[in-house]
Amino acid sequence: MILGSKTIVPAICAFVLLSMFSLAQTRSPEVHLDASGLAPREIEELTGTSIVRYYGAAWHDMAAALESGKTNRLGEEFVGFAKDRLIKRVADQNQAGVHVRIIDHGHKLKALFYSTDGASMQLLDRAQLEIQTFDGSKLLDTQSEPREYIVLMTPGADRWYVRDLQEVAPNSSSVGMR
Repeated sequence: MILGSKTIVPAICAFVLLSMFSLAQTRSPEVHLDASGLAPREIEELTGTSIVRYYGAAWHDMAAALESGKTNRLGEEFVGFAKDRLIKRVADQNQAGVHVRIIDHGHKLKALFYSTDGASMQLLDRAQLEIQTFDGSKLLDTQSEPREYIVLMTPGADRWYVRDLQEVAPNSSSVGMR
């Protein structure tokens, strides 16, 4: 059977679009780090690159866990309080029979503090997220306003870990947690 261009072209277009969608779902979100004016210690270029890589991977894994309802989708990037809260959040949404889809449009990190011994870094994340809540396949709610998070990251043998992630209360004049 010989396929004409009327059959091949739409098939190729569909394949390319499907491939692009699949790639977008497996890539970490875009993350930019501003470490200007950081005290009491400046960060090295390699440290900045690692923070960006692992913070993006953490958000990718969190989005996958929240959408699938499976905590095994959380990689090694979350530890401590951050991982405990995410595991509880996934369990709570599973119990409620809902799931969350995060469409991540990127993060602008501002380094606030880097300890002199290099054991921890505090960051402010200004995230552009679209958060959709579903009951099965039925969309219940969509929120797409910018969000801010205070992040505590700590280094390990070969990577940086998200140890704490707290959303900053909206409309607050100071950095308050909710």
